[in-house]
Amino acid sequence: MQSYKYQQKETSEKSYTREDWQGGYKSLTQEFDYWIDDVEGKIPPELQGTLFRNGPGLLDIKGQSIHHPFDGDGMISRISFVNGRAHYRNSFVKTAGYLAEKNAGKILHRGVFGTQKPGGWLANIFDFKLKNIANTNVIYWGNKLLALWEAAEPHRLDPKTLETLGKEYFDDVLSVGEAFSAHPRFDPSCEQDNGAPCLVNFSVKPGLSTTITIFELNLAGEVVRKHAHNVPGFCFIHDFVITPNHCIFFQNPVSFNPIPFVLGLRGAGECIQVQPNQPTRIIIIPRFPQSGQAEIKTLEVRSGFIFHHVNAFGVGDEILVDSICYDSLPEVEPESDFRQVDFEAIAPGQLWRFYLNLKDGTVQKKLIESRCCEFPAIHPRNVGRSYRYLYMGAAHRESGNAPLQALFKIDLESGEKQIWSAAPRGFTGEPIFVPRPGSEKEDDGWVLALVYDAAHHRSDVVILDASDFTKGAIARLHLQHHVPYGLHGNFTPQVFV
Repeated sequence: MQSYKYQQKETSEKSYTREDWQGGYKSLTQEFDYWIDDVEGKIPPELQGTLFRNGPGLLDIKGQSIHHPFDGDGMISRISFVNGRAHYRNSFVKTAGYLAEKNAGKILHRGVFGTQKPGGWLANIFDFKLKNIANTNVIYWGNKLLALWEAAEPHRLDPKTLETLGKEYFDDVLSVGEAFSAHPRFDPSCEQDNGAPCLVNFSVKPGLSTTITIFELNLAGEVVRKHAHNVPGFCFIHDFVITPNHCIFFQNPVSFNPIPFVLGLRGAGECIQVQPNQPTRIIIIPRFPQSGQAEIKTLEVRSGFIFHHVNAFGVGDEILVDSICYDSLPEVEPESDFRQVDFEAIAPGQLWRFYLNLKDGTVQKKLIESRCCEFPAIHPRNVGRSYRYLYMGAAHRESGNAPLQALFKIDLESGEKQIWSAAPRGFTGEPIFVPRPGSEKEDDGWVLALVYDAAHHRSDVVILDASDFTKGAIARLHLQHHVPYGLHGNFTPQVFV
């Protein structure tokens, strides 16, 4: 029996205006460093640590618009919580491409998702050099703060000053230009490391066949395991999931035609097309092949498109995978304007559970939540294990597609759902779950999120009680400015001010 608990009542009217939503896609050119003094409510004194966020900070270069937000230069936001107060600091990742374009005052590089250099196709033909924009995620691991972009190596920053220190190669385990995904998974207890946590990540080198490389890093930030696997076909994979013994990838059914990219007519991302008549291939790779684990298994399921997964865990002969699934990839059109997207014309992302039977090679699936949702988060100790609660960004209304305006909690055991909404003029992104120190209950902690407030053209840091959204926000920290819609981030209990 499913039940809803609402912090704010739903209405049948549209919960947003496009003009309000568009405000979150304006560039933020300034870098700030200040204590947040404009606070509604009270910051929990037990909340100690640092929330790091990453996303495109520049949506234009001196008035020249980029074609898609995913092409924007990475900007790190750092919110530090200490003794019931909070401090904000932000900085652009000073990549070579960012500095060159800042000095030139114009776009100098093509973007994966369609940004072109001025001058038409003649200025872009045969130019395969892409800017490492370091804009997708930021992690603190092995005493290093790393800005991640899945097509190249990470950039390292000073966690206190956010100064860019250079590219990170993990003691030359990575080669120059080698990819390191923006979606690592953090195994809370790895048997191969005597129960210590480890970071698991991957890279994809696409082609007619694709190489998937798995990396595992210990607490010191050292690569302790690395192995590569070839799989047939072109892979466009943004995220993956782990169990204690497996890495699971969903190979979306897409094709890539490089000719328009080579000829300077389109970005590489605009050359990807969904193949709706082809199945999604699920690739299950053993994490420890050197220990004699079984070979790669490949299963198939009806096509769809997945950017983000929630979690995976084993039950008997099955692996259960929870994912945000779309009917199809919203393709990027060459002459389109991302600020004019027609949400109602696009099918929403929805939460599905896939049952992968390793014994008989079959896949079953079940819809868990039909509400438009994205950017899932869970308690970090349950990564790769059975879990009960998840948190997501979601649409305000229960049906249809719309911008994310709410934070959504699902109890997978009871079916109860709770929603906190910032509608009509607030817009959310990825929530982060932070456990209360010393807590035992899975939902004992806080949910943190950046929320764009169109009414004041600023962003708020919102803190919710993860156990009960119906209380409303514990605190809303009003920033002095907006933060453009971001992508991913992480929390560390270490404090940097």
